[in-house]
Order: sequence, then C-alpha cells, then structure tokens
Amino acid sequence: MLSNWLIDTELFAAPEDLSVFQKELPMEWIEQALDETNKASMRRRKLPAELVVWLVVGLGLYRNRPISEVVSKLDLTLTNKLGESVAPSAVPQARERLTAKPLKALFNLTSEHWCQREDANDRWNGLELFSIDGTTLRCTDGKETSEHFGHISNQKTKKSVYPVARLCALMSLRSRMIRDVRFGPCSSGEITYARQLKDSVPSDSLTIFDNCYISAKLMTDWQKKDKNIHWMTPIKSNTNYKVLETYGDNDFLVEMTVSRDAKKQHPDLPKTWQARLTTYGERKESTHIIGVVSSLTDAKKYSAEDILSVYFERWEIENGYGEIKQYQLDENILLRSKTVEGIYQEIWGILIAYNLIRVEISQIAKEADVSPLRISFVMAMRYIQDELMWCAIATPGSIPKKLRAMRENVKQFILPEKRKRPKDRTVRVSKTRYPIKTRSS
Repeated sequence: MLSNWLIDTELFAAPEDLSVFQKELPMEWIEQALDETNKASMRRRKLPAELVVWLVVGLGLYRNRPISEVVSKLDLTLTNKLGESVAPSAVPQARERLTAKPLKALFNLTSEHWCQREDANDRWNGLELFSIDGTTLRCTDGKETSEHFGHISNQKTKKSVYPVARLCALMSLRSRMIRDVRFGPCSSGEITYARQLKDSVPSDSLTIFDNCYISAKLMTDWQKKDKNIHWMTPIKSNTNYKVLETYGDNDFLVEMTVSRDAKKQHPDLPKTWQARLTTYGERKESTHIIGVVSSLTDAKKYSAEDILSVYFERWEIENGYGEIKQYQLDENILLRSKTVEGIYQEIWGILIAYNLIRVEISQIAKEADVSPLRISFVMAMRYIQDELMWCAIATPGSIPKKLRAMRENVKQFILPEKRKRPKDRTVRVSKTRYPIKTRSS
C-alpha cells in the first residue's frame, strides 16, 4: 500500500526528502477527519476508510483514468485472507459508506494549515489578498441530481442539458490556494454562497470581487467581523453615487443609496452606504468599467495608484479555475459521480488535490526564489502524478533521489513574468457555454 511505502521511506530519507503526500497530507490528518465525522469504524473493512479517502483525492489527480486504474496506481488493491482481490463493486460501496463529510473535514483542516503557512509573508500594503468568484460544474443527468442541483435556465422555455452545481471559492491571489469554498444547487446565486464565506476571511485582508457582487448587504456585512477586513469591486459608469469628499484627481469618498429591493429583503440596511471610488479618469459607455469602489478609505495609507493596480490581481482566481477545469479535470465536462452525495464527495476530493498541487508549487517557488504564479501548474501536476507511480513501483531507497530530481526538473519550467492587463476594459455580452434543451424535452 502507498502508506507502507511512505513509512518504509523514512528509513532511507531525511524529513525534507519525503514525499509531498506524506509530508503535506499526513495520515494523521486523514484519521482526524474520519474521527471528527464518526467514520473511523470503517477501518476494519476490506477497504479501510483511510484508503478510500486517498482514492477520492487520487480521482482528482487522475481525471482521465478509470477508477479501477486509479486504484491500481495508488496501490490500493487489497486481498482477503485467501489472497482473493477485493471485488470491483467494493470501491463504489466503500465511497458510499464514507460519504462526503470526511472529505469536507479534511479540506477544512488542510486548507487552514496550508494557507496560513504559504500566504503569511506575501502581502499588499500589510494586507493578505483574496478574491471571491463563482464557477459551475456539470453533473451526470439523473432524477436525483436534477432535483437537487437543478438546471440553469437560459430562456423561458430552455434549460441546460445537465444538472449544474454552483461553486463559490475564497482564493488567495498570491498563491492561488483555495482557503474556503461553498457549493451546491445552482438555484442559489453566487452572492448567496459568497455571504457564507465572510467568516473565513482573516483580519488584515483585502478581498476583491467581480462587478456582479456589488451589494450593499454583502459589502457592509464584510467588515462587521473586523474593521481591518476590506473589500473591493469594480464599478460601471451607470452606477449612481454622490461625491462626499475629494481625495485627489479621480479619487473620492462617495455615498450610494440602498435600493428598495435590497431594503425590503434586508430591513436592517441603512438608507445609504459609503465607499471610496477610484476611477481611471475616463467616462465611457454604460458597459465600461470606470474604476473600483472599496472600503480602503484611508487615502494616506492606500494610494489611488496602488488601488487601481491591485485590482487586476483579481484575475488570478479566474486562472485558478482554469487550472482546475482545463488541466486537472482534463476539460471533461461531467463529474464522475452519479449520486448527489458522490458529487459532493468528488468535488471535495478535487479541491484537496488542487490545493496539494499548489502547495508543492509554493515549495518549488521558494527554492527557485520566484512567485508561485510563475511555476507551471501542468508540469507540477504531472510530476506529482509520476510521484505516485514511483511510490508504487520503486524501491523505497530510490524515492528520495527521484523526488529531488523532480524538484530540479520542475524549476526548468518557470514561466516568464506576465504582462499587466490593460486598464481599458469592457464587459462582454453574456453568452452561455452550456448546451440547452426545452423544458418539455
């Protein structure tokens, strides 16, 4: 088993040479997650719960491989006392017994530890940088999944072919690690899921939102936890506001009126709310972004130039979603699982695997003395996949040498520094990426 290989490796390697899986995702964390969710009793079965957790995380790494092959690559094939292999049906049965709760607990445990460690020293004006944005994942079509996740309606008589799970993540912009996430039926909007993430934001932080998140309720609630928890979002030229104070050229303290609908839904909201407006100095069509509004009202501490510049780091969350969908999921349009519980379990496994890759990228970046954003995600993912195969087929003594070689090889794939995005932006006409069908079909 993989765990036995990793234990044997300790006899041959110093701690800094051990596999990323043993070092960054120790078995003690998996056992803790199982204990917290009352799944520890499953260890006595032919396919113990610890190995099922490994399998679900492995499915997030080997998206283009069948489950039976993933079981083989992770060296999870078990035999009974007579030497007979566990039946293939044991794998889905074991996943069903496990449920999604241990994977959720493991994600929360690992993300808190990894993000605090990797993001502690990389700040903007003393603030950690985060972004919140949403994405969707297509689920296998079935009565249970359709009723739970629902379909995205494109027109009055049409809807997406597949059920759709909506996901909203809080992502660190300097490492692209996911700090927290909420997901579920697509009938709940991104702002609904975003509100559930506000308690996960640490003090001394700035969270950058896309323009669709501008909401008096969301923004005013965001700072209630701590006065040094800040937000920022772009603003279009058709937004109404009143200038209260001028900080400088294209830099103002403004007041905005709470809409009637927002006041009706949230009676506790005041009639108006204030924010800092920093513009690019150009007023264009209503679909154009003219600048950003933020809670960074201290003009002496946060300059207008810095505010306009830092907004463009928000695009790192788009790049993070691209890494998950395009590379980690290999552009497969559907999740594997056919049940609601299985889909939740699978998504948690994908997110743990993604963060695990980003952790290794951060370690490589430290050794190469570059930003984690300049390390190729594809190369890091492929070498981690290779590492699992080495652990299954190599002698324990050869693994540390292979891991050192892996680190050195990945350094050769440092990406060039990215060019800054142009400030002149236009909101494009929304077009769906989903195939559609009529409600009657």
